[in-house]
Amino acid sequence: MAETTVAAVLAELAALEDPKMRAVNEKHGDDHGVNLTKLRALAKQLKTQQDLARELWATGDSAARLLATLICRPKAFERDELDSMLREARTPKVHDWLVNYVVKKSPHAEELRLAWSADPDPVVASAGWALTTDRVAKKPDGLDLPGLLDVIEAEMKDAPDRLQWEMNSCLAQIGIDHAEHRARALDIGERLEVLKDYPTPPNCTSPYAPIWINEMVRRKAAK
Repeated sequence: MAETTVAAVLAELAALEDPKMRAVNEKHGDDHGVNLTKLRALAKQLKTQQDLARELWATGDSAARLLATLICRPKAFERDELDSMLREARTPKVHDWLVNYVVKKSPHAEELRLAWSADPDPVVASAGWALTTDRVAKKPDGLDLPGLLDVIEAEMKDAPDRLQWEMNSCLAQIGIDHAEHRARALDIGERLEVLKDYPTPPNCTSPYAPIWINEMVRRKAAK
């Protein structure tokens, strides 16, 4: 795009709007109708533009915010800036992309993980758990895995949906990656039965922790 003003980008996003896509997204709490493949193509065209990313985020428009997470420089954001962005993210997809594409690559990720995990807002806390799951998989040294299992065992069953989902993901990740804790992770999943009846499409793995853990362990062993 020759002109990368906010107005030009918003016009481009408006042209990509699909009412059918919006109707599907709204069922999941997302208020945009832009095909994400086309959104990614637009991001590739724009390349990295931190100032533009900040301006797009400031519009409050969900599609613009998703695009902002793809063209920003994650390490350029200050800790408090990321904290504010998460709290105003509103929709699930914007929240997820912000955590996965920006916060995880930030030098402030660990500090935010600790702060968010203890936050009274369950949506903010869910971001802390998402970062914890990432650490369980990539940098488990220093994490108190038995302590995490204690919290999951005590709190996951009655946690609000998004927080419950991330705690369950952490439970599964511990079971998948850490054989010494696998039996306990499976036992917690079986007793709590969280997401046991979650509708899972064919050829997809159920998010129910015992099925998820056993399937991922089986795939690793088959490699």
